[in-house]
Amino acid sequence: MTIQWNEANEAVNTAASILIVTHVSPDGDAIGSMLGLANALRERGKQVTTAVDGGVPFVFNFLQNANTVVSKLESGEWDLMISVDASDEARTGLAGAYGRAHSKKVINLDHHETNTYFGDIFLVLSHAVSATEIIYYWLCEMPHPLSREVAIALMTGLVTDTIGFRTSNVQPSTLYVAQRLMEAGAPLHEIIQRVLESRPFGSVLLWKHGLQTVELSDKVVSAVITQESVKAAGVRDMTDAGLVGILNSVTDALIAVVFKETPEGRVELSIRAKTGLDISTVAVALGGGGHKVAAGATIDGPIEAAKARVLPLLQAIAKPPLVKVGDAVS
Repeated sequence: MTIQWNEANEAVNTAASILIVTHVSPDGDAIGSMLGLANALRERGKQVTTAVDGGVPFVFNFLQNANTVVSKLESGEWDLMISVDASDEARTGLAGAYGRAHSKKVINLDHHETNTYFGDIFLVLSHAVSATEIIYYWLCEMPHPLSREVAIALMTGLVTDTIGFRTSNVQPSTLYVAQRLMEAGAPLHEIIQRVLESRPFGSVLLWKHGLQTVELSDKVVSAVITQESVKAAGVRDMTDAGLVGILNSVTDALIAVVFKETPEGRVELSIRAKTGLDISTVAVALGGGGHKVAAGATIDGPIEAAKARVLPLLQAIAKPPLVKVGDAVS
């Protein structure tokens, strides 16, 4: 589908009130794209509301206007809703559901290959490394100059989703965008330190509980985080605190997955894979989405039932192909 810059610009220009939402259990790209875009649109004189279920994780509170994000959306009407960094409607949670029901038009801005193309106007670029990269391109199209605070938010998403520019989808164009954001005042070293190299003691305690559950079977390494673990660690945000990234570094495994029990008794999956595999197909089949090597979904519990359902699917992907002499890989 052709990216609809003109239609998106027209929608923003004619809207007096705008709602921006992102996906549940938000990461740096979700929060960075939401606040970067919101701050830019406020600079253009727009009335902007930002919302995500549960609010902003504390690690991103340094971003401008993080304190204005609504954690529970229950009132309001908008001319335009913009969904950022969410591949499907369910990922936007209750805030997204309310927003779609009370907005005249919806822009879908996302970089996931599994995007379902919900909404009315599409700014979907699957080759972009982050949603914040797409927002940078959009601001160029408007055009709108980069302020320092907008650049900081956009760089936060770029750093988070590329793990400090170390993922396989980083291209020369990615580094060019980073250069432009630095020129606008985004301190790269400080952002990397804040979002990749700093964590509260509660995160380490959560790892302590999760690592006790680690299992390796058929090239898939897994761990479990229960609500009891979350409470014991004193972690406010429902997150694996980066545990899936640690598991994905295991050389004996091709796929890593963390099963996280939600307060409602469902199970949130964080899945990572080594380059060359495609776990997005499993995530989509389970009602989620994501990228080939980084995906997720939320499914029914309990934990053991979720493991019994998911692990065989991932193990099938991790299983090496059979090779016969004289034959192609099968």
